[in-house]
Amino acid sequence: MDTARYIVAVLMLVGVAYAIPYWLIVHPFVRFWRRLGLRIAYSILIVITLVLAVAAYLLKDRILSVEYGTSLPLIVLGVICYGVAIAIQIQVTKHLKFRILAGVPELEPSGKGGTLLQQGIYSRIRHPRYVSFMFGMLAVAFLTNYLAMYVLVPLSAVVLYFVVLLEEKELRNRFGDDYVRYSSRVPRFVPQMRTA
Repeated sequence: MDTARYIVAVLMLVGVAYAIPYWLIVHPFVRFWRRLGLRIAYSILIVITLVLAVAAYLLKDRILSVEYGTSLPLIVLGVICYGVAIAIQIQVTKHLKFRILAGVPELEPSGKGGTLLQQGIYSRIRHPRYVSFMFGMLAVAFLTNYLAMYVLVPLSAVVLYFVVLLEEKELRNRFGDDYVRYSSRVPRFVPQMRTA
């Protein structure tokens, strides 16, 4: 069990070191990346984020030095959080294909790529994949029970909130009034309960 917890913690650490910086590098500098073109932009972005992921992997033993052992109540909480994350992600993948997840519409030179998603889960919540990601982070923290994972959850939440603000600015620029109207009726993170 200890080995499984460790492997899951390492995978999350490396994944977060790759994924979150990617969006922090893309959104604030989207015009710069568009001017470079998709191939060059992705080549640079992949190298930068792979370096960060490798650095996290090399520092894994130091980062994961404090662990609290296996806890059945935390495993139950982790499984519940993971179930919520999967349920949300299933709804997301019905509308959000890999091309969008990788940021291709943001980086298209015209600055007008993609379509504004407003159907399915996106009619109830604007950023379900980030909500799913945070439930997944909580699941990993509870399941692995490492101090670093507990620290990573609030840090990731703060960074993702910043990423969301940058992403929304880019979406307003790309979709204009359509996005403004959409964001006025659909909440960011917590879906409104529908009334009959």
